[in-house]
Amino acid sequence: MTRFRPNCSEPSLLDLVAAGEGLCIEFKRLIHSASKIARSITAFANTSGGVILIGVDDDRRIVGIHSEKETLEIIDEAMRFHIEPKPRIEVRFEEFRRRMVLLVDIPESPERPHFHIERPVRRDSGKRCLERRVFIRDGSHNKAASDDRIELMLSSKEPVRVSFTDRERRLLDWLSDHGRITAEQFADSACIPMKEARRILVSLVRSGALRLDSMNGIGSYALALR
Repeated sequence: MTRFRPNCSEPSLLDLVAAGEGLCIEFKRLIHSASKIARSITAFANTSGGVILIGVDDDRRIVGIHSEKETLEIIDEAMRFHIEPKPRIEVRFEEFRRRMVLLVDIPESPERPHFHIERPVRRDSGKRCLERRVFIRDGSHNKAASDDRIELMLSSKEPVRVSFTDRERRLLDWLSDHGRITAEQFADSACIPMKEARRILVSLVRSGALRLDSMNGIGSYALALR
């Protein structure tokens, strides 16, 4: 659901601008692509939530938006056609020196992962294809989530189930000596399918025994206390 709250002052526009771009704040001078703004909305919803300020330049100058109606229409298009499932957002306006800024508040979503949907035209066939990707927030940037991160989001909807068999104990001992492991490495060493390896690793992350790190789109697992 998208809700519109005019003239809401908490948190204030100037406080958000002063904080600068980061994990929970993004500036947009303007938006003209529903697909691109949908990418930011999904990234915030899939991470810790945040706010997008439309009408604020990267250098923190408040430039305002030219058309409130057009900007709202682009956000509506983004929500309707480029995000599944749709997260809950709130849209509000704040005015500064006769310049209107639109703020999109996105809470951390209990329904994640939210998928970013695109239907690009294939160069080889000229036909449209469906692309579904998951984006997360990494500092002040949006990046594609690894398969491990997506699996962790999906598993959060289920109860935590962890069994500490010899296989899990050997894994923890190995990590104590070597530092980290990928799902592929664990699957190979344990002679189990990749799906099962990732399920075990994600369960250990949810239990607090392991942590999941991502680098260059590849997930790796390490002991939580290292």
